[in-house]
Formats: sequence, structure tokens, C-alpha cells
Amino acid sequence: MSPNTKAPIRSGELSRAAGVSTDTLRHYERLGILKKPPRSQGGYRLYPPESLDRVLVIRTALASGFPLKELVEILRVRDKGGAPCRQVAELGHEKVRQLDLQIAHLTQLRDSLKVTVREWDRRLESIRPNDRAHLLESLSRIRKPKAINPRGKANEAFRTGRINGSSGLSVRSKHDVLPHA
Repeated sequence: MSPNTKAPIRSGELSRAAGVSTDTLRHYERLGILKKPPRSQGGYRLYPPESLDRVLVIRTALASGFPLKELVEILRVRDKGGAPCRQVAELGHEKVRQLDLQIAHLTQLRDSLKVTVREWDRRLESIRPNDRAHLLESLSRIRKPKAINPRGKANEAFRTGRINGSSGLSVRSKHDVLPHA
């Protein structure tokens, strides 16, 4: 398919070109972020050629951390002739701040886990091969590092173990930090 093609694009072609499934295209249609295309006499969806650019924008925005809910709002404003650019920039800045916090949390968790693993290695060296060292139980005695928010104060949610975000970490209790299985 050439970028200069003016002919409509069938859903299968569009999905292959954009790297998404036809179900994803239909989902975007239901959300209103991709216009419902007319159908051929045979019932095939016939998307306008610019639909590929739209789907690629959506996929890139999703990969950059913009959830579909935000994209629906942004694209709705844009489709009505508005210019949501300042809102997009503000959301982008917020995503950078969130990533910085996640990176700080993960770095602290990694450093704490390194200390724990070294302690586990020492513990394992001092017991017989078939004895239990109760390594997982020792996690409840680990003091979690405090997370830092943008104002430099301890992040209460992280400190108390009440986090469960897109970092891939789940905190089960006030003391146990466990990766998702």
C-alpha cells in the first residue's frame, strides 16, 4: 500500500499496516477515536487512507503512556476543530513526573533487594543444603526505603505499602514487597 493511495483500505489491510488486530480497529470505532467507515457492497469496512495515520497516532500515544480514556477526550476535542495541544503537553509532563517517581521507587526497591539477596546468600552458606532458611519470611522484616515525591517528602502510599500501579509491583502488606507472578 502506497502512502499516496486514495483508495479506501479494507480493515485487514489497515490492521496489518498499523500492527493491530481488526478487533482493535472495531474497539477504536466504538470509543469514537476512529470513525466508523462505510462498508462495501460485500460488507467489508472501507477505511479512508488517512485512517492509517490515525491508528498509528493512537498506538504511539498508548505506547507513550496515554491511556485510551485520555485519548478519547483529546481526539474528540481535536475532531471538533479544537487544539488540545496544551492539555497534551501538560499530560506529557505529568507522565514524565510519574515515570521519575516510578524509577526512583524501583531503584530503591532494587537496592534494598540487593542487600536482602546478599543476606540470603550469607544465610544459605551457614546452613546445610536441605535445611530451610526461611528466606521469604525474612522479607517481612525488611525495612522498605522511603520514596521521594517531587516536593522531597516521603510518599505515604509507598512508605505504608499502599501502592499497586503500573510499575509491575504489588504490595501485599505494610512490610512485604512482592513482584507480580
